[in-house]
Amino acid sequence: MQKYDSSTIRGPHLNPDIKNNKRKSMKRNANGWWLTTLLMSWFLFFSNTTVAQELQAKITINHNQIQGTDKSVFENLQQTLEQFVNERQWTNLKFQKNERIVCNFNITVTKYDPGNNTFTCTALIQANRPVYNSAYTSTLFNFKDGDFNFEFAQFDQIEFNEETINNQLTALFAYYAYLIIGIDLDSFSPMGGDDVLQRCMNLTNNAQNLSFTGWKAFENSKNRFAIINDYIDGGMKPFRQLQYDYYRTGLDEMANSVERGRTNITTALQNDLKKAHEDKPMSMWPQIWTDYKKDELANIYNKKGTQKEKESVYDILFSINASQNATWDKIKQ
Repeated sequence: MQKYDSSTIRGPHLNPDIKNNKRKSMKRNANGWWLTTLLMSWFLFFSNTTVAQELQAKITINHNQIQGTDKSVFENLQQTLEQFVNERQWTNLKFQKNERIVCNFNITVTKYDPGNNTFTCTALIQANRPVYNSAYTSTLFNFKDGDFNFEFAQFDQIEFNEETINNQLTALFAYYAYLIIGIDLDSFSPMGGDDVLQRCMNLTNNAQNLSFTGWKAFENSKNRFAIINDYIDGGMKPFRQLQYDYYRTGLDEMANSVERGRTNITTALQNDLKKAHEDKPMSMWPQIWTDYKKDELANIYNKKGTQKEKESVYDILFSINASQNATWDKIKQ
């Protein structure tokens, strides 16, 4: 009969030492597998939910009007500003990566003096808000700043301290960062942007000593001081309520019911926008808002809704912004 060395037999008759070693090895492998799985799960979870900065800004510097200047100074400016805006935590709020506010700063340089590093510019600032359960994004803010002037030397390391405003460039971007975040918060909760908007107002007050236009009270009705001061004024509470009612109960509701969403928007226009305009007829916000919402509003009502509803909305919008009458006419169709 052939003899077998028990140490070489596989199966349940393994040598006890080999069996013990195998058990230990299997236990280590099992523990390693569970640890790897756990770490991978954590990685996948936190990669999607990691707390992020509030803004996802794209900054464009249009310098076509400037001739004979090395374009690297404009490229460095663009990179420096995107890093400043996107990597800074502007509030103590916890934003997830997919909740970052998408915004654009389109800056047109009309004059550049390399001797003293001054830029004379205009800027179009826009922010968008996603609509719940859809691929659609709605314009949250759109404004042209005609006094977007500042100083910047190539490779400058820009810094910001909201208590001591001594740099025009960082003050400009901090102002619009706070304003955009505040308006966005208003659209998700009634008056939800109070704290951030007050920081925007405080910054504006602290910027009064800067030697650039746009910060002074009564300088003009659409400068930076006027915009934030008007927005947080008590008389504009109906307009701030509009931000919530229009977006959260109106556009966001359309994923569930287009009819109900549109009805809620009609109510918001009748109760909030109309009242804001009546309470503060000199405020520029209702006109600014209807300027950048005109196409969206026309699409909401064009060939939709009752005739009575259409006429009510048309009358409100025309009384606020008659210059857009060609668009308002589409509502009645």
